[in-house]
Amino acid sequence: MNITEIKSERAHDSYFKLKHSSGLTIYVYPKEGYRSAYAIIGTNYGSVNTCFSVDGGEKITVPDGIAHYLEHKLFESEEGDAFARYAKTGASANAYTSFEKTCYLFSCTDRFEESFEILLDFVQDPYFTAETVAKEQGIIGQEIKMYDDSPDWRVMFNMLENMYHNHPVKIDIAGTVESIAEITAEKLYDCYNAFYNLNNMALCVAGNVTVEQVLKICDKMLKPCEEHKITNYFEDEPSEIVNPYVEQSFPVMVPLFNLGFKESPEKIDEKKLAQTDILLSMLASPTSKLYRKLMDENLINSSFTYELFEGPGYCSVIFGGESRSPRQAAEIIKQYIADVKKNGLEKEDFEIAKKSVYGDVISSLNNVGSIANTIEAYHFNGNELFSYIDAVAGTTFDDITARLSEMLDVNNCTLSVIKPEGAEV
Repeated sequence: MNITEIKSERAHDSYFKLKHSSGLTIYVYPKEGYRSAYAIIGTNYGSVNTCFSVDGGEKITVPDGIAHYLEHKLFESEEGDAFARYAKTGASANAYTSFEKTCYLFSCTDRFEESFEILLDFVQDPYFTAETVAKEQGIIGQEIKMYDDSPDWRVMFNMLENMYHNHPVKIDIAGTVESIAEITAEKLYDCYNAFYNLNNMALCVAGNVTVEQVLKICDKMLKPCEEHKITNYFEDEPSEIVNPYVEQSFPVMVPLFNLGFKESPEKIDEKKLAQTDILLSMLASPTSKLYRKLMDENLINSSFTYELFEGPGYCSVIFGGESRSPRQAAEIIKQYIADVKKNGLEKEDFEIAKKSVYGDVISSLNNVGSIANTIEAYHFNGNELFSYIDAVAGTTFDDITARLSEMLDVNNCTLSVIKPEGAEV
């Protein structure tokens, strides 16, 4: 078993990577002097993976929301609930399903080995029956209705529905009440057996741990898996948006908006990711001219955000937050982007943004949860943390100018608005 030490001269830090004999890729990031430990194990399987084949076999199509449903059910076993087991060790445990991955995690300050064994045990031990599956439908149905009543959730999915014609990223991660009614124990096992193969998964442990400590438990708990080839299928997606505007009335005091720019779903490596992060910081961070203009005109507040939103087959840039006049805010954002595309960016803004992005990623290395989650996410995207740090440090003004020319088409964006009931925006 070869263990690779990944070092960073810039961060003056290192972590370790290995491919375990079971097939699992393992990362260990020891942090000397830290009291806490954080472990996360994930599979390259999210809500968008609803049509797939294994080893060139026939296509399997499953109901929307099944990845999220499986995440809920995996905590159950014939012996009881994993959360009850964690309660005995004092660990704080959680899980989540995103569009592209499903992850299970815990953090603790003591009894790490016991909690780690629980994690590796239940993710390898599915237990689905017709009775337990039916029991969960009501619980997840209530969760779906709760999200339907969330203005923050609706403003995003309304935007995605008006951006994407066919890609399943426009479908709620939890599915619909109707789609989850189609989920059976057999379909859950189909998905588990395809995607929860250890060769399709990754583990990252950070904090008050050693490589030897982690490997000892992995050797004890992990069950070797034969690697399989998984093929995911997506319908062709036009490059153009569906509609430029959508609104919905909600019992809110202040309107919400998401302005989404549809981007080409290219592979974003560390260099392009660094360039994009610096560019977006230049355009919309609190130190930017655009942010100050929107603030001065009372069009946004501190809830204003921006992000690169990307995964398999989809990519967009999203600006959003609360605004008393979302249409006006969106027009100012679009006009500002059009102006900098025409007239060019300013080097002073670049230097400020580059230092900010670099400082943020270096400071994140002081948080074991941030370390583990970032390494896990980068693993599934084919990127690496220290290479990203080097890419940020090596980004030039000309790189940012070139990146801007590839992105943010003001004629290919959609505005989603949540407005107070009875109001005009």
